[in-house]
Amino acid sequence: MEKAQKKILLVEDDANFGAVLKDYLILNDYDVTLAKNGMEGFEKFKKDNYHLCVLDVMMPYKDGFTLAREIREKNAEVPIIFLTAKAMKEDVIKGYKAGADDYLNKPFDSEVLLMKIKAIMARKVKDSVADSAVFEFKIGGFTLNSKLRMLSYNGEKPVKLSPKENQLLRLLALHENDLMPRELALTKIWRDDNYFTSRSMDVYIAKLRKYLKLDPKVEILNIHGEGFRLVVDK
Repeated sequence: MEKAQKKILLVEDDANFGAVLKDYLILNDYDVTLAKNGMEGFEKFKKDNYHLCVLDVMMPYKDGFTLAREIREKNAEVPIIFLTAKAMKEDVIKGYKAGADDYLNKPFDSEVLLMKIKAIMARKVKDSVADSAVFEFKIGGFTLNSKLRMLSYNGEKPVKLSPKENQLLRLLALHENDLMPRELALTKIWRDDNYFTSRSMDVYIAKLRKYLKLDPKVEILNIHGEGFRLVVDK
């Protein structure tokens, strides 16, 4: 049986670029709706169900950040990727606070966008399953029960994690062997990204490393300037 196409809302005010990007995504088996500004984008979003939104940041009438916040009020789960010509850290942080899942700086390779879309959709499926029914994660020799905040190693007596330790390890587990962006963790768990929350997260990462050192096949790597990666050697 043929799989239903995933529906993408693309909001881009550059008509030529938007049309080219829409055609490229359609060629890669996505059902794409194109809107030319934030106001039109929100009207289209309200009328249909989308699996992912790709939003330009700088648009007339309503910018991408405002549109993302409105989308988040209607649907807290739909993935959002921002396209932006502005690469300032403040804009990236503002984007994550508005609900972004990822960022692409213009100009970009369309194939990179395609890979990001596939990765985010796969991750969202995993995240959704974890949120709805699955509370246990296998991390090498460890088992994390995120509902009870219990971390056990090879069936030994479990350790009770603090709420933030639990949230952070769960987020790392959802991104296993993949990058967990620093800004994403800070805005999801600490609700802010500043010097103090960033230092606080580093302290919690150090605590998690102490727990996980029992298994030599499990490691939390620091990806300089980007975030962390929970590496599990299979």
